Amino acid sequence: MEELDFLEEYQEGNRIEAKRSQGGLPRSLWETYSAFANTLGGVILLGVAEAEDKSLYSVPLFDPQELVDEFWSMVRDPAVVSANLLQPEDVQILRSDGNPIIAIFVPRADFRHRPVYLGSDPYTGTYYRRGDGDYRCPRHEVEAMLRDRDDPSPLPGTHFLQTEKDLDS
Repeated sequence: MEELDFLEEYQEGNRIEAKRSQGGLPRSLWETYSAFANTLGGVILLGVAEAEDKSLYSVPLFDPQELVDEFWSMVRDPAVVSANLLQPEDVQILRSDGNPIIAIFVPRADFRHRPVYLGSDPYTGTYYRRGDGDYRCPRHEVEAMLRDRDDPSPLPGTHFLQTEKDLDS
């Protein structure tokens, strides 16, 4: 198990979120997953808490492998989240100060996969990240993501005014 050194030097922000997760996977994990996917991406650290001075520290996790297995089961369930953006290497069990922690590296979703949302309704389940918080996306932002997802962009090396006939010649 790889050691995560200097955890106390990190703080929550645009791309880092700490979750204690001592009672299982928190519901807010999915809001953060959606928010990271719809903005810049980031890492969710399970088994990590925030001190009063905003530094991070590890807390004991009872069964990290069970949490990882539960996470994989849920992230693959379209009733939970609209898109699984992760590869196996994006979820790792690490150690910090003798405690296991789980690092979930969430990439920014390609425009074709946005919005990444919770449940079945993109208008109520889409989140974005600002600072160290996750916020529900306003309707107009969700509509813009849906519009961008369905709008084909020109092929590389072509001008957007070229027609299919021009491309065939």
